[in-house]
Amino acid sequence: MAKAKKEGSFEQSLKRLEEIVDKLEDQELELEEAIALFEEGVKLAEACGARLDAAEKKVTLLLKDRQGNLTQAPFASGPGEQEQS
Repeated sequence: MAKAKKEGSFEQSLKRLEEIVDKLEDQELELEEAIALFEEGVKLAEACGARLDAAEKKVTLLLKDRQGNLTQAPFASGPGEQEQS
């Protein structure tokens, strides 16, 4: 994907990344084309990762404290990573 093109959505980028993986698994692919696809895939993977990181920072979870009140806490990306208030 050229940088001059408007960035697509996360879903479009992910779909293109899947297409690239499928093409790279084709053993008939010429080396030059495989390298170009690999480079495009790496850039897409980095862009998707950055978008996921940005989205994670925006997400908050509503939690109930011991008194039953709703509180907000940062999104935890894995089990055991969430801080309880």
